[in-house]
Amino acid sequence: MALTAADIDRFEASRHRLEAIAYRLLGSAGEAEDAVQETFLRWQAADLDRIEVPEAWLTKVLTNLCLNQLASARARRETYVGQWLPEPLLAGDPMLGPADTAEQRESISYAVLTLMERLSPNERAVYVLREAFEYPHREIAEILDVTEAASQQTYHRAKQHIADGKARTEVDATAARRIVEEFLAAATSGRTEPLTRLLTADAISIGDGGGKVPARAKATEGALAVARFLRGVFKPAEAKRVWLGGTPELYAWTANGDPAVVVVVKGDVVGVMCLEVTADGIAAFLSQANPDKLARATERFAATDHGEPLFEAF
Repeated sequence: MALTAADIDRFEASRHRLEAIAYRLLGSAGEAEDAVQETFLRWQAADLDRIEVPEAWLTKVLTNLCLNQLASARARRETYVGQWLPEPLLAGDPMLGPADTAEQRESISYAVLTLMERLSPNERAVYVLREAFEYPHREIAEILDVTEAASQQTYHRAKQHIADGKARTEVDATAARRIVEEFLAAATSGRTEPLTRLLTADAISIGDGGGKVPARAKATEGALAVARFLRGVFKPAEAKRVWLGGTPELYAWTANGDPAVVVVVKGDVVGVMCLEVTADGIAAFLSQANPDKLARATERFAATDHGEPLFEAF
């Protein structure tokens, strides 16, 4: 049955919300868009006259599609080359979804998205629907075909897993820029000491190159080791410029609500480094360099007044 204009409008009114849910569940903008498109196809094929609450129906279909996707994604990540990190979203991307509460902002942070990889698919779904979109447990139970008590227990278990690994401090855009400026000044100084002073003792650096670009297979841990590693990353070298095809420009931004260094070569985003900030200093550097996960960031960068770069590196 062909959809009417009103049927299409009803779906489109939910698109951004559906994309934001799918992105949090999958950690990939491309996979989130595919899941939403598949949801639309299910909507197109459904007997719409029998759907009493379109929003609830769409959310249920999308969530279950994502749960199926998560099961196969776990198998793929077992053979992923190097460290796996989510796809970063630059400030203003509608796929970031709601950010009115501290819980909503926390749920989209790069660090929490990474931590959510520890959760089972059901734990992840309950956590996202409750924490980021404030669904009551009664509705979550209906979406996942579980009891309300099971939804509550799963939520508390998921929340504990996430809480065990985070101590993130929220910062506004002005503070984020200042943090990035301080970090880049230290990283480009050629010395280890200024960097070490910015880090927590147990700081960690993780890079995702996806086998497409060089990245360490294991995380770098400890303030001194991380500082030495970052000093090498930002050390000027003609070979780096040749390999990248130009001189990288470094911009201060926010990605997933975190302070971020955005690395751009000839208009293309080639790297996004998210800084996890705590009261004690920078606790983690999560760097996405896999080109397959940076296309959306490039689109967002091109569509935004990004101003002048802070530095030209290498």
